Amino acid sequence: MQLQYEHYKIIKVDIMLDIFMDIGYNETARCKMKEYLLRLIERTIADKLETKGCVAIEGPKWCGKSTTAKLFAKTVIELQRERVFTQYKALAALDEKNLLRGGKPLMFDEWQKIPSLWDAIRCDVDETRERGQYILTGSCKPIEDKERHSGTGRIVKIVMRTMSLWESKDSTGEVSLKSLFDEKPDNIYGKNDINLDRLAFLICRGGWPDIIFDREKLALDASLDYVESLITEDITKVDDVKRDPERARAILRSYARLISSPAPLTKVQSDVEANDMTIDKRTVDSYISAFEKLYVIEDVPCWSPKLRSQTAIRTTNIRQFVDPSVATAISGSTPNDLIADLNTMGLVFESLCVRDLRIYAQTLGGKVYQYHDADGLEVDVIVHVSDGKWGAIEIKLGSPDAIEDGAKHLLAFRDKIDSSKQSKPAFLAVVTGTQLAYRRPDGVYVVPIGCLKD
Repeated sequence: MQLQYEHYKIIKVDIMLDIFMDIGYNETARCKMKEYLLRLIERTIADKLETKGCVAIEGPKWCGKSTTAKLFAKTVIELQRERVFTQYKALAALDEKNLLRGGKPLMFDEWQKIPSLWDAIRCDVDETRERGQYILTGSCKPIEDKERHSGTGRIVKIVMRTMSLWESKDSTGEVSLKSLFDEKPDNIYGKNDINLDRLAFLICRGGWPDIIFDREKLALDASLDYVESLITEDITKVDDVKRDPERARAILRSYARLISSPAPLTKVQSDVEANDMTIDKRTVDSYISAFEKLYVIEDVPCWSPKLRSQTAIRTTNIRQFVDPSVATAISGSTPNDLIADLNTMGLVFESLCVRDLRIYAQTLGGKVYQYHDADGLEVDVIVHVSDGKWGAIEIKLGSPDAIEDGAKHLLAFRDKIDSSKQSKPAFLAVVTGTQLAYRRPDGVYVVPIGCLKD
């Protein structure tokens, strides 16, 4: 099956929403137009459908998986609809042949509600040898089944996150991550209009696609609603284990306090107990595992390069959420709160940058890591792409002293690398909350997050 990505590139989806307002005014129903914003992951989906029988798109609820996947599907089965779920659950048990009937690509939305779909699709792909036949979307990982086949070679998994600033039209995109890897420009230039107030809002709003067009207050309220639903409903639905919403709230709030740090998970337990709530380590692990299955917690793993010295590399993950708005919503932080506490703002700003860098790296076939060693040297982000190239990035909110400090960290890290055993970095960059992009005399790039794209 040959898919033309350019065909999808020009599709615009007008989403019609009937909004009935009951706020004391006698207003009639009105219709609000929203235009679908292109997502970088579309390119990856199109490529994978050309090479695999099934693409499974995973990610947090409300990040846009279903809307984007529908651009590629001829038939859509929405298993979150109770009647549809009941019918297809019966088909899965009694009539597997008709379970997969429909125009291809055939999409199952929230497929994890019927876990046996995975093996049914795998077997069908094995038999037909056809590519681009199925699309699965899911907002949580299915309950583990030791008998379920991995799907290797037939089903490929793709993680979809919330929107980057480039996708939401908040970044100018004047500096490309790809160009830093491939072209190593002698100079760069970019300028954006994101001031501190706007940056604080973008952190709290997050990259949830349905609220990009909303008024500021509505957008901020939506993030609060998302977190409330997460801790009162989703935390139990993910694996049918009954969990206490107040414990979930306390654990998530503690995680927010640890954001962008390598704090041990025992700190979460002590945080919760400090608030007069008895909890043991196994319970904490269970809740955190549930949040991971919901694609809400997404820590940054460590990277282990070849060094000149025998310095020990620490292996604790950096605590992160899939979107910075989760941290601000659960902690009750507003944009004004962040501006009043720039230390905290710097930590959640790092979370925003990690989110965007993960999205941009994915389009290059890459992943995001971090580095910290026993000597106290840390690098916030290592972007490692599919051809083996890598770049090192420090994230700083924006003061000149902080940018200088970030550049020194990067140069010290570069000098630690054993170039006879490990390739040299393709680039060194400080990603900031400032407005101007440029190249320093020492070769380190300074790139505002509001100028960056894939």
